[in-house]
Amino acid sequence: MKIAIIGYGRMGHLIEEIAKERGHKIVCIIDADNTSDFDTPEFKSADVAIEFTTPGSAVDSTLASFAAGVPVVVGTTGWTDSLPDIKDMCEKGRGTMLFASNFSIGVNIFRAVNKYLASVMNDFPEYTPSMTEIHHIHKLDHPSGTAVTLAGDIVQSMARIDRWEEPEPGKVPDKHALQVNHVREGEVPGTHVITWDSPVDSITIRHEAKSRVGFAFGAVRAAEWLKGRKGFFTIADMLSDVTRTKGLFV
Repeated sequence: MKIAIIGYGRMGHLIEEIAKERGHKIVCIIDADNTSDFDTPEFKSADVAIEFTTPGSAVDSTLASFAAGVPVVVGTTGWTDSLPDIKDMCEKGRGTMLFASNFSIGVNIFRAVNKYLASVMNDFPEYTPSMTEIHHIHKLDHPSGTAVTLAGDIVQSMARIDRWEEPEPGKVPDKHALQVNHVREGEVPGTHVITWDSPVDSITIRHEAKSRVGFAFGAVRAAEWLKGRKGFFTIADMLSDVTRTKGLFV
């Protein structure tokens, strides 16, 4: 398979390494200093592009991929206010995209556990949920895209929680709002901790990435799955298709 890489930072280098290990050919690498290469024959020859850039450039990179007729796997977060418009374009046949806030297989299993636990907690109002996400100091957006997705799943699954918010100093937390904290330190690849606290005990679920390799591997797997497809997809579509556990990933 021919793959184009958009964004040649740490993730871009890992994606290149894993893609080559899996027998794929890298036909084009685009970074901030050569965005004109979207219009080259090399980029247009790609079966799929994989995009990990910044919140400020993700939409432009996606639209440039659409214009070149190249399906794109997007892992950049922090830009999803524009996602409905991009999805609409895909549904109208003007592009193909697979988006995920996190391409780690483990994180998506964690997401399924999170949704199930939140649905159970509808019957136990004494438990109050909160979340903390921890990432490296280079991560610009907060909360992380994964945290936003996990928080949305809790809100969707619960009657007594109607939104999420980041804590504000001096402000008393609203009991109907899920508090989502963020920490930026060192080179932490990504940790998400969800706690359900009651007067008598606490229940905590935690996912901790050991490196960025899991994210890159998942993105390459997503590109392999996306080849030949048309429309808008998520990591849940891919995982539901490749596993025998239908309905677990939504």
